[in-house]
Amino acid sequence: MSTRGSLYTISAPSGAGKTSLVNALLKQCSGLTVSVSHTTRPMRPGEQDGVNYHFVNESTFMAMLEESAFLEHARVFNNYYGTSRNWVEKTLNNGQDVILEIDWQGAEQIRRLIPDCVGVFILPPSLVVLEQRLTGRGQDDAEVIQHRLAEAQQEMSHYGEADYLIINDHFETALEELQAIIICNRLRLDNQTRRNANLLKDLLS
Repeated sequence: MSTRGSLYTISAPSGAGKTSLVNALLKQCSGLTVSVSHTTRPMRPGEQDGVNYHFVNESTFMAMLEESAFLEHARVFNNYYGTSRNWVEKTLNNGQDVILEIDWQGAEQIRRLIPDCVGVFILPPSLVVLEQRLTGRGQDDAEVIQHRLAEAQQEMSHYGEADYLIINDHFETALEELQAIIICNRLRLDNQTRRNANLLKDLLS
C-alpha cells in the first residue's frame, strides 16, 4: 500500500518571494509537486495557462464552485482563486507531497478540512524591501503597488496561524529553511513508520 503524501500550505504577501522559493525547492526535493490553482485574474507577461495557473473566466469559476470542485477558494484583489479538490486528493493518494501556494484565507479553509497539513508562512525582511520587490517587477503602477502594500500588511497579520515562519531576507538561507521543513516532516515518526512498515516488521520479527 502506498504511503499517502503530505500537504503543505505556503502563504506570503505578494512580493515576499514565495513563488521563487517554491520553484527552487521543487528542483531540490523529489516526490514533491505544487498544485496549479484556477484563477480569474488576467495572465501576466511570461505566464502560461496550465503552468502558472489555470486561467478561467468568472462564469466558469462560479460553475466549478457550484459543483464543489474546489478544496478551497478565495477572492484576492478582486479576482478568484481555487484549488482543485480531485487533483489534490489523487496526488496525495499516489504518495506525492503537495504544496499549495495560497493566501491565509485558503490556508485556513485547508486546515479545517485537512488538520494534519503543514502550514508555512513567508515574510519579507522589511516593508521597504517588500515595496522594492513589488516595484522591481515593473508590472504595476504606483497606485496598485500602494494598494498591494496595504493588503500585504493585512495578510502578514495572519502569520501566527502557520506552523513555521520563514523570513526571506537571503534567498539561499530561506530556501534551506524551507527544505528543512520538508525533510523534518518526512522524518516524523508516523510518516517514517508508514513508509517503512515492511522494514520495521522485518527488523523486529
